[in-house]
Amino acid sequence: MKTTIIAFCALFLFPIPSFAAEVLMSASQQKSLGITVSNIGKNNVIHSRLFPAEIAVPVGQERVVSAAQSGLIDQLFVAAGQEVKQGQAVAHLISPDLVNLQKDYLQAMTQKKLLAKSVARDQALFKEGIIAERRLLETESAYEEIAASVTQRRQALRLAGMGDAAINRLNTASNMHSGISLVAPISGQILEQMVTTGQRVDVGMPLYRIAKLKPLWLEIHAPLEGLPLVKLGMPVSIPKLEATGKLIAIVRSVNKADQTLHLRAEITEGAEKLSPGQFVEAQINADATAAKLSVPKSALVRQGAETFVFVKSAKGFKAIKINILAEQGDEAMVDGKFKGDEKVAITGVSAIKGAWLGIGAE
Repeated sequence: MKTTIIAFCALFLFPIPSFAAEVLMSASQQKSLGITVSNIGKNNVIHSRLFPAEIAVPVGQERVVSAAQSGLIDQLFVAAGQEVKQGQAVAHLISPDLVNLQKDYLQAMTQKKLLAKSVARDQALFKEGIIAERRLLETESAYEEIAASVTQRRQALRLAGMGDAAINRLNTASNMHSGISLVAPISGQILEQMVTTGQRVDVGMPLYRIAKLKPLWLEIHAPLEGLPLVKLGMPVSIPKLEATGKLIAIVRSVNKADQTLHLRAEITEGAEKLSPGQFVEAQINADATAAKLSVPKSALVRQGAETFVFVKSAKGFKAIKINILAEQGDEAMVDGKFKGDEKVAITGVSAIKGAWLGIGAE
């Protein structure tokens, strides 16, 4: 009795090492057992479906031209939609603060010249033994301090928008400028103009937004169930606009509102037909070598840690081992050795399983 119980438990708690290759079952037997079959479907959770997506500018291809100093915009040279080259003037700004920066720089330059003469004089006096070394060191220290101040004020002029050539020409007060030209930091298109002529601006206030529009990014929202199927490098297209690219990022952050997966593609062909902020329908193209298909959940047969489906054959059914990739609703995405035109049992599956196990039992 004890041996019988152990054998019974082993049958149901542990997978049987081997099963019949085929369950023999005539058409009349299938009908009497209520067995029906269904075609294996192509996986459509990711492949060959259209997903909502938005066109965006890659982060490294966008710049903002901002006011380097507070002042008045007296001229604008470009408008939204125009193409600009790197270093091209886009606006002119009149700034009283710029005059003060130039004045401070000129004063520091004058002091540096005077201290340079003092250093040369004290070096000569020290060499002749007329002054102590301490006095020479003090003079040299003062010169180094003012030299650092000149460098600092020169950098402040650069940050204010003045180029090195303009700073080098700044020798006397008569060379000072009350305005500066603001230039494009990159080549691209003006996407947005944020100010008008005659407008007063503060330091750091944005004036223009410039972007290089090729390539572009495509931000895609796809079903979360498709996560196991997507891979970097997969081809992506926008069919209606004939634009193509490839998947470059799988963002591991799920949209809480609709439980969608965030994917990013880079569009390299046909980018000129797209505009940032545009909503489109994107397609992630299927891998021709993939054997990922879809079957009804009712077709799944679990035996121990493994999962099978019963595929209809000429004499009955064959058990095919599968891997479940994802489940959505009544469908399961599976990976197995299929041709793609098979039919699987979806009702009466328990009867087939019983015969399958019975054949394998002693």
